[in-house]
Amino acid sequence: MSYETVISPEALATGLEAAREGSADWLVLDARFTLDDEDWGRRVHRESHIPGALFADLATDLSGPIIAGVTGRRPLPALAVWAATLSRWGVRPETQIVTYDSSGGMMAAARLWWMLRWAGHDRVAVLDGGWPAWIAEGRPADTSVATRTPVPFQGHERAAFVADVGLVDEIRLNPTWALFDSRSEEGFHGLGVYQDPVRGHIPGARLANRADTLDGAGRFRSPAELRAHYAALFGDVPVERVVFYCGSGVTAAQNLLALAHAGLGDARHYVGSWSEWITDPSRPVAL
Repeated sequence: MSYETVISPEALATGLEAAREGSADWLVLDARFTLDDEDWGRRVHRESHIPGALFADLATDLSGPIIAGVTGRRPLPALAVWAATLSRWGVRPETQIVTYDSSGGMMAAARLWWMLRWAGHDRVAVLDGGWPAWIAEGRPADTSVATRTPVPFQGHERAAFVADVGLVDEIRLNPTWALFDSRSEEGFHGLGVYQDPVRGHIPGARLANRADTLDGAGRFRSPAELRAHYAALFGDVPVERVVFYCGSGVTAAQNLLALAHAGLGDARHYVGSWSEWITDPSRPVAL
């Protein structure tokens, strides 16, 4: 069985047992991260993680160099650089990857899920409920340093997954497209704690709070609930003409994952997001 959106702790435990027996190739990637302390994820990984997990650092592995005045806070790495990272992690076409964080996928397991699919690897799922759910069920954790044999990564870029700033500016007021801001209502209107020097949202964007994809326990809502959620948001706009963004291009991936989990297909990701949009003062801003 291949898992391509969300996986339960129970199913992950079963998969890891099959991997230990040598009947399957499973790779767990720990993507825990916090904006307040960028070394926190690496520290807690050293202290305890799902057995066999490698650490995937949002700041280094999952992001490219920041170019002042040009990029957002979490630009994508060049595809060749990302492929080299996947090669180092020993990702084969048959490798089942599971990513997790401490926030139900939002920071930054869903970003990692999306980046793997962008590079052509579909056998990847986010652990439902993340690290808290794994621990709450009394499942094993350890401190061992896992290793994998590097292999040439075999993938292909899915350019249609990405929306650049030019496309966003072109479609943001076009009623046959839909642009959604994945932040909270507070952040959308320029309130609360901000990581960027300019507050507000892209004019023409509507709100699709990425937290609305989860239930009260931090698990993904059912596919049926998510289909109804997105139908209300999209109206008559087809999913291939939908674009999501957020503050830095990380948490918007939660909406993209939820769409796929609902069986609705793939929208586009404006990875540059708000932090890139505001690098050009001539671009309009709305509150």
